[in-house]
Amino acid sequence: MPYKKKVKVKSEKENTINQIEADQEISEKEDRAQKVAKKLLEGFPIVGIGASAGGLAAFEAFFSGMPDKEDPGMAFVLVQHLAPDYKSILTDLIQRYTRMKVFEVEDGMVVRPNCVYIIPPNKDMTFLKGALLLQVPIAPRGHRMPIDFFFNSLVQDQHARAICIILSGSGSDGTLGLRAIKGEGGMAMVQTPSTAEYDGMPTSAIATGLADYELSPIDMPASLISYTHHAFGKFSRNISPAPKSEISLKKVFILLRNQCGHDFSQYKSSTINRRIERRMAVHQIKTLDEYIKFLQIEPTEGEALFNDMLIGVTSFFRDPQVFKIIEKQIIPRLMESKPSQSIIRIWTAGCSTGEEAYSIAILLTEAMETLMKNFQIQIFATDIDKNAIAKARGGMFSLSIAADMTPERLERFFTLEKGFGYHVKKTLRDMIVFSEQDIIKDPPFSKVDLISCRNVLIYLGPQLQKKLIPLFHYSLNKEGYLFLGTAETTGDFDNLFDSIDHKSKIYQAKVNTLNSKQNLFNTFKPLETATETAISEIEIEAVTKSTGYRELTEKTILLNMLQTAILIDGSGNILYFHGRTGKYLEPAPGEAGVNNIIRMAREGLQSELTTALHKVFTSKMSINHPNIRVKTNGDYELVNLSIYPVVDDLELLETTNISPRIKDQLYVVALEHSQSISTNTNGIESIIEELDTDPKIAILKKKLEAQEEYIHAAKEELETSNEELKSSNEEMQSVNEELQSTNEELETSKEELQSVNEELSTVNTELQSKVNDLSKVNNDMNNLLSGTGIGTVFVDYDLRIIRFTPTITKIINLIKEDIGRSIGHIVSNLVGYTTLISDTQMVLDTLIPKELEVVTNTRRSYNMNILPYRTTDNVIEGAVITFTDITEQKRLEDVLKATQIQMAEAIVGTVREPLLVLDSQLRVVLANRSFYSTFKVEPEATIGEFLYDLGNKQWEIPALRKLLEEILPENSVFNDYEMTHKFQTIGKRTMLINARRVFSELNQFELILLAIEDITARKG
Repeated sequence: MPYKKKVKVKSEKENTINQIEADQEISEKEDRAQKVAKKLLEGFPIVGIGASAGGLAAFEAFFSGMPDKEDPGMAFVLVQHLAPDYKSILTDLIQRYTRMKVFEVEDGMVVRPNCVYIIPPNKDMTFLKGALLLQVPIAPRGHRMPIDFFFNSLVQDQHARAICIILSGSGSDGTLGLRAIKGEGGMAMVQTPSTAEYDGMPTSAIATGLADYELSPIDMPASLISYTHHAFGKFSRNISPAPKSEISLKKVFILLRNQCGHDFSQYKSSTINRRIERRMAVHQIKTLDEYIKFLQIEPTEGEALFNDMLIGVTSFFRDPQVFKIIEKQIIPRLMESKPSQSIIRIWTAGCSTGEEAYSIAILLTEAMETLMKNFQIQIFATDIDKNAIAKARGGMFSLSIAADMTPERLERFFTLEKGFGYHVKKTLRDMIVFSEQDIIKDPPFSKVDLISCRNVLIYLGPQLQKKLIPLFHYSLNKEGYLFLGTAETTGDFDNLFDSIDHKSKIYQAKVNTLNSKQNLFNTFKPLETATETAISEIEIEAVTKSTGYRELTEKTILLNMLQTAILIDGSGNILYFHGRTGKYLEPAPGEAGVNNIIRMAREGLQSELTTALHKVFTSKMSINHPNIRVKTNGDYELVNLSIYPVVDDLELLETTNISPRIKDQLYVVALEHSQSISTNTNGIESIIEELDTDPKIAILKKKLEAQEEYIHAAKEELETSNEELKSSNEEMQSVNEELQSTNEELETSKEELQSVNEELSTVNTELQSKVNDLSKVNNDMNNLLSGTGIGTVFVDYDLRIIRFTPTITKIINLIKEDIGRSIGHIVSNLVGYTTLISDTQMVLDTLIPKELEVVTNTRRSYNMNILPYRTTDNVIEGAVITFTDITEQKRLEDVLKATQIQMAEAIVGTVREPLLVLDSQLRVVLANRSFYSTFKVEPEATIGEFLYDLGNKQWEIPALRKLLEEILPENSVFNDYEMTHKFQTIGKRTMLINARRVFSELNQFELILLAIEDITARKG
């Protein structure tokens, strides 16, 4: 037992060791395969080509433009929107236009140069370590982006060596992938929209401003080959850090600064060199000095190089796991630490086209609903790229963003605009202020709760990073958060931040105890309120138009001869003071804010002013209220109140830069001391007399009546408006629900139909090409069959006519309308042959071809063949009946045969011994005179007769039968065969028989020459 146990343990160890060795061997094989693939890839670039509807024509034009005698030295991977349930023939179609090998991709296929690889239907494809990998797509129709999917994997593997080409197609697939490739320094080509059957994809790609080339497909190969030769061929090299190159780089920086106003001298040299090299490769420029000259003479190149420096790779909720932490941890902490209705300030530095800022705004909105708290959200999104900021402000994004977020978020925060894409809704857009800012030299924002600066520091040199990290710390509130890219850190400033999530690079500011803020801004402009004021459009408008308000007020005063006046807007906010108004207005208690004339009105003036303003705002007419009793400096004073709409002076409005729309909401309030009270106190005196009471009560009574009048009017208007609004609201709510439901259904249907339409367009193009090929083949086949003169008729398994050639009509009476009829219903011109139907059916049953000769009633001979009709899949679908005209052949045979017979008769007649010529059936063809006289037979009873029947069967000789039927076929020649036979007419005879078989290859018939020598006398 112990021994057995020991053996068992040893066996398990051996199995484990063997398994490890096997795994190591497999691993080594995989490593070797990867090394081989890597070595292959180092020698050639990979070109990804994306297309959708109309892509086949673009592919054909592209490969037609390739050199005929020169290999391009690169691999091409074609990604097209294909119908998932249709077998594509794209591989066969592309093969016609290129000398390169074309493959439909199989999972794990290694990519080799000078080959074309085509994605199969219903697959997503990625590129990894030199191989193409396939997977079943999980996204439904309308949401799949196979081109973006492949481009993203290509750039992750190839980085700056990645090349993408976008051809004809609808939608925006490929745009995000192009951004990713350009972000890594790759090259992008786009088909000119005017040459594309469907310009959706090219237009979307061009709108990014990142395309290096905009060309027609046939012109692309020449530029592509030139670019790859310069970028990866013998001209490819890194810019050396030699002194001369350093000086040249400085010249580039100066030119960029002069043309674009930004200094890139402190950016990372590797990034700068890579971008410059790429621009040199695009223009096929060999040296840096030549490129500097090109920069000087070509005004657009500076902008192009600047854009290349600023390529921002961004998307909604980029790095989902990182945003998950922001959503679940950072934002809830931020909101829990603040009271409701307070302000939350976010700064996204380097926001590019705004996707990051909008993503954060979405998370903040959802968090407020979850926590049931309301905050004032201020998101400041800045970037150095003015084009990116303009796109971000517009809030219009391509359809491809549907792949970056849930359908619920897409529906809630975006509006689908047909033909354009998704537009950010106003509620989300109002949270964000976009501004052009250079964080290197422009002042930062302050009192910020969260800063997002992702993938910006990686492009900056160490000195700039050392300046920006403390700057971010200064900008943050106490315990604010800093959000960096996954490849970025706070560097030497760990004392300023605590790491919240090391992997996601999320930090929290520490309380500053080391006075780290000192001298942070020695290289920056002073922090000015104008920085944030410039972002506020409302405040800018107020500042720039203050002088215009003065002119408007003075103009109104001059027209109405006023001394004390106040300019207000439609809400009662004071815009301008004229004269001494302190007797009638005073600041309201509480926090200082916007000056409102009703809040500032002194005792006695407020109620009358409220009523008067309401009437003026409603009627747009001037109004006067005389002798209002106002308390001023402890005493009461009668005041005349007048309110005037602002004058309609368009010329003045234009000179003061005030919009006519704003003019309609401006009013002038005039307040003047009343000089006479006698004429204006009748109402009060009558009330006093009537009530016989204190004058103060009369005044209060009058005020009460005025207030009741105002309240009654306002109440009526409010009730009317409320009823109308309630009715309208119910209707709009009902309509909105219906429209929303319909919109959801239509949107889903549209996406699916658009996807199906693209697939059908691709299939239709392939089928059209196949139809053209079949039409050509059909024409060739018809011309071939007609040219050969062979009568042919095709029948199906039920013997119905499918097709026939013109020649067959001479044999069988067929017309075009007979197609589909049974061949048995058609009258034929064949004589003595009535088994065509049964013979054809026999061939279909046995699959054994049948051949025979037939003759028509015009006495023409045909060789008829009946064959099974086999498809390329070896399936029998009918029969083919062919008639080959052999009339002339038969005539020549007859002529030749007659000639040969004549010659044979002449030869046979000269022989002195008896001689017979027999055919293969041993029937007499010829006999000479010696035979007739020797054996006493007549010619009439000899020619055409069977040998053994001659002379009343006197030639029924057993030995002769054995000779002719057994011995002669084996030897072909037999000489001097002696035999004895007793004839009835001439008696017993001894004979020497000589026999010879003669075969004619020309007309394929057999003769037997039989020479008979009578040796009876010699033997006797």
